[in-house]
Amino acid sequence: MARSKLLIASNNIGKIQEYTVLLQGLPFELTSPVQEKMTGEPEENGSTFKENALLKARYFAKLCSYYVMADDSGLEVDALSGEPGIYSARYAGPNTTDEERNQYLLSKLVGVPWPKRTGRFKCVIALIRPDGRETTFCGTVPGAIGLESKGTYGFGYDPIFYIPELNQTFAELGPTLKNQWSHRATAARKFTLALAKELTTT
Repeated sequence: MARSKLLIASNNIGKIQEYTVLLQGLPFELTSPVQEKMTGEPEENGSTFKENALLKARYFAKLCSYYVMADDSGLEVDALSGEPGIYSARYAGPNTTDEERNQYLLSKLVGVPWPKRTGRFKCVIALIRPDGRETTFCGTVPGAIGLESKGTYGFGYDPIFYIPELNQTFAELGPTLKNQWSHRATAARKFTLALAKELTTT
């Protein structure tokens, strides 16, 4: 019997690759908008990660009859009053590269001493089932903003997000270790546990 599909509602290749690993224990065929030939994206005009995750999930849930998951995630920097937050992907303006965003953020922290460079990555996953029921799951990982970019793994702000306990940035960890520590991994563990339990009791 064919497995049900779970749509990872994102056009971010790096994010899809991470979730393909993080969700591999679930009894679903994982798919994406590109694979399903879905076009367009919703306007992310929510005021929180949760609102934006639900906006994305609802948009794609209208286009299919699958289980749909979407996330919204970003970096909050204490010295910048929580910026870039929900604007993480477009913090340095539209159509900028990851490196340009990293350098822009670092430029705003020039002169900020190490003890005050604290921050956190946050991720909220929204799940919409074929019957329309919705649930969200949150993951957070604390850290610090480095003084320069380090590492070649990952994407986004990974090269400047430093984990004191490991003495490395996310971009230095490599995918296996990152998938044990990251905000996305924490939210995904909650997501997979809840969905697996739900599937075994229905």
